[in-house]
Amino acid sequence: MQSTRLLNLRIAHIRSWVMFRVDACMITQNLKNEYLQAMGVQRWLVRAAGESAVNDGLQVLANDIAEPLAHDWAGLEQQVSACKKCKLHETRTQTVFGIGNRQADWLIIGEAPGAEEDRQGEPFVGAAGKLLTEMLFAAGFSRADVYIANILKCRPPENRDPAPEEVACCNAYLQQQIALMQPQLILAVGGVAAHNLLQTNEKVGQMRGTLHHYGETNIPLVVTYHPAYLLRSPLEKRKVWGDLQFAQAVYKRLRAE
Repeated sequence: MQSTRLLNLRIAHIRSWVMFRVDACMITQNLKNEYLQAMGVQRWLVRAAGESAVNDGLQVLANDIAEPLAHDWAGLEQQVSACKKCKLHETRTQTVFGIGNRQADWLIIGEAPGAEEDRQGEPFVGAAGKLLTEMLFAAGFSRADVYIANILKCRPPENRDPAPEEVACCNAYLQQQIALMQPQLILAVGGVAAHNLLQTNEKVGQMRGTLHHYGETNIPLVVTYHPAYLLRSPLEKRKVWGDLQFAQAVYKRLRAE
């Protein structure tokens, strides 16, 4: 009995000491937080594994809202050239704003600049760009007859796919280009462009041959394969020809209305 009583007393003493240490640590941490806050220092927290970076996305959107966009082409292009919203500005040679006829009825949208585009400052150059020119020629257009832009204005390193936060940073610029241009038809070239414009994860093969519409403006949108994909899979060119014929039919119907 005596040994049991001594054991209980020791356990109570240990519990009291542990609680004291916990309280002391909490007080110390609170004081640290107050000091950091008073100094204007941000306190960083370790994210749990798999935790969504929703706050990061909201911050990006807040930055977009905070920056008023230019309402003219020259001003918007200047904003893009000076943009440092994401880390891609650290590795780019120059921004790739877009090229072509700003009053055109057709807007061609690809994914992001590659190495050659980064060097020249123009979208769709090099082998893929040459093939796009041939595609447009088959549809009865030259590059000067359309406007060509990308989802991203800066090249991702190693030509990787654009990250969601990078797309979010560039989204307002592309939306403003569309608003200034007011195209009659959008041709989304490749999966990255189609997924971001239509907010879907469907495969390009499933989106082809169907008339889609972009955003609140309800602009007709046609999806086709990216020229870089056709360079790897030349037998798919016949499918792209079918997509271009479909886009032409949609465009002619719009003009007739």
